[in-house]
Amino acid sequence: MKISRILSTKSREVLTARPEQSLRDVVDLLVKHNIGALVVLDEEERLVGIISERDVIRRLASHADALSLTVDEVMTRRVIVGMPQDDVMSVANTMTEKRFRHLPILDKGRLVGIISIGDIIKAQRDAYRGEIDTLETQIMADQVSD
Repeated sequence: MKISRILSTKSREVLTARPEQSLRDVVDLLVKHNIGALVVLDEEERLVGIISERDVIRRLASHADALSLTVDEVMTRRVIVGMPQDDVMSVANTMTEKRFRHLPILDKGRLVGIISIGDIIKAQRDAYRGEIDTLETQIMADQVSD
């Protein structure tokens, strides 16, 4: 299965942040949309980072006035990205090994989506459910024809 299959089941809207936004703005967006991360884009819509709940919590633990900081001061800059044609199992392995939960998806350098480890697990569960249903149907058909 490819990442493009997961993207096809999700909204095409990707919520993003700008480097100059405050951490307070980011927290408000994360809470309002019940999400765990925002891709950070510059004024030319290029990916420059990602900011996650973990980034926020870590900064809050070490900085008393963290919510007044900017995204640029807190975001993760070294972002691993995926492409729509990437294999889901390969991506799941990378996310597990590197210990991150959100993966921006780029196509020809342009942000086209973001997937979470939860999206991957759901897609795998649905695929397995389809395989189980097919096998059950085959078994029942074999029993009827005997």
